[in-house]
Amino acid sequence: MPIFNYETFKFKGATAKKVLDTLVVEAALQININNEAYTVVMRTPGDDNALIRGLLYAEDIYKKPENIDLKIIDTQENGFCIINATISQEKLGKGYLNKRTLLSVSSCGICGKQKIDDIKVAGNKLTDEVSVPPHQLEKLLLQMQKHQDVFDKTGGSHAAAIFNKKHEMIAVHEDIGRHNAVDKVIGSLLDQNKLKEASLLMVSGRVSYEIISKAFIAHIPTVVSVSASSSLAVDFAKEFGMKLIGFCRGDNATYYT
Repeated sequence: MPIFNYETFKFKGATAKKVLDTLVVEAALQININNEAYTVVMRTPGDDNALIRGLLYAEDIYKKPENIDLKIIDTQENGFCIINATISQEKLGKGYLNKRTLLSVSSCGICGKQKIDDIKVAGNKLTDEVSVPPHQLEKLLLQMQKHQDVFDKTGGSHAAAIFNKKHEMIAVHEDIGRHNAVDKVIGSLLDQNKLKEASLLMVSGRVSYEIISKAFIAHIPTVVSVSASSSLAVDFAKEFGMKLIGFCRGDNATYYT
């Protein structure tokens, strides 16, 4: 249920017309870990297992190769859902000790952090040996756009796609949240044991610190955006040895690093 039709009035000048407008669904997903509430994510329903896998990976809660035991505890017609992840204590990562507050809104994955120290990311710099000229970026963008069905109908969803070194698309997902879409593509590759093939992450919205950190943790050296990048995203990309490209539109692109 990624979309829903609502009755609206559309105005053109002084003339009003009653029409059905298609909107992207935003609904709460409560993630429990071992039957205890961990966080609530505002997301677009669908591919919840991939979203959970990617989120727990990025938060350093579960990074093992084995799939997680996920069970739906409750689900409602409006898309609200509770899913429990069963993970043995010895397999829980350090991130589980730094619990979020119980709300992560769809526009900002960093909003649930409790302290400034929680946004730090550590690790060795990535190396990027793959050249990505502007004309090639346009081809990758067109591939991703072919799979933006929810956006075509609503204009209100984001997309994320991952490509390998041969510029072949190996994962693509949509969601109302930019970081949710990223979690979904990373999570889907984790479930298929293909994350090591990831070379480039493309997103339909702006790139913030959160997107860069998720790509870095997943060892994806190149991030490309249709829109702008924040100052912190550029700073972190430089620090992490990553390639960051923004405003990828047509044969135009801005290379920040």
